[in-house]
Amino acid sequence: MAQSHFARNAFLPSLAALIGLSGGWLLAQSDTAAKNDAPNPFHPVEGWAQLPAGMGWGQVISVYPDAHANVWVFHRKDPPILEFDRSGKFVKSFGAGMFVMPHGLTVDRDGNIWATDQNGKDGKGQQAIKFSPEGKVLMTLGKAGIAGPGNDTFNGPCDVAVAANGDIFVADGHGGETNARVVKFSKDGKFIKTWGKKGTGPGEFDTLHRLAMDSKGRLFVADRGNSRIQIFDQEGNFIAQWRQFGRPSGIFISKDDTLYSVDSQSDEKTNPGVKRGIRVGSAKDGSVKWFIPDLSTDPAIALAEGVSADAKGDIFAAGVSSMGLHKFMKK
Repeated sequence: MAQSHFARNAFLPSLAALIGLSGGWLLAQSDTAAKNDAPNPFHPVEGWAQLPAGMGWGQVISVYPDAHANVWVFHRKDPPILEFDRSGKFVKSFGAGMFVMPHGLTVDRDGNIWATDQNGKDGKGQQAIKFSPEGKVLMTLGKAGIAGPGNDTFNGPCDVAVAANGDIFVADGHGGETNARVVKFSKDGKFIKTWGKKGTGPGEFDTLHRLAMDSKGRLFVADRGNSRIQIFDQEGNFIAQWRQFGRPSGIFISKDDTLYSVDSQSDEKTNPGVKRGIRVGSAKDGSVKWFIPDLSTDPAIALAEGVSADAKGDIFAAGVSSMGLHKFMKK
């Protein structure tokens, strides 16, 4: 049933491309299968991040560079939020004892750190928290430890994206019996609107694992359970769906609109014919330029679930099952 539904709606993004979007950007044909044969000009850089003595990696779920080329990492071990300078030297950490299940981490335009806590327990979790770069809590969204579908509660919040005007978007839902929606707030945390529900059609979701925003302010959603990226305007209007970037656990869009997508789940059951790894291409037209294959041949250990890149184009990948932070540079 899901396949026929997509077939009926596959024309929608193509029509949007034909009638044109502002700036002359054209959207690629939807439902294009992800390919495994794009060139790979990158090589791994082992041991880049220098952890302090006595500190080891937990499950590394998110990584995000800031405007100063420092790299922020979110992992499932206290302290959960770590900062490294551009050489990989450890700078500081914070957030110990505050999280149940760390998930998404984003650095906004002002350098503030947004972190989501996917689960709830003992009066903690089910929130999106805004920190200053020094670790001071500036804002919380959601009710601590309480799951729900309301305007002030989340159930499985995965990630945050912040628009140029400060509006806040939360990806709320990690599959199963959790929510399946995007929730929009004003810059001061007031609820504005929500859209989406569990399903396979346009504007429907199954595990909203990551969010990213391009230079035009379009919101990209890593709809992992449906093996696609969905694209919306900031009012929740559907623009397109892209499958050519694989089954996305993580997405990131740089200032020049390079789109990075990491696939940690594709196999012959979930996404037949598609290999795991990092695909790099264009957020403007959906073209895929490069593919870094997953380094692991073990189906239980994926390279990463989070991905980002710095201003030089060096790629950082956050490994949950691989339990580490990976870096790739151009050969």
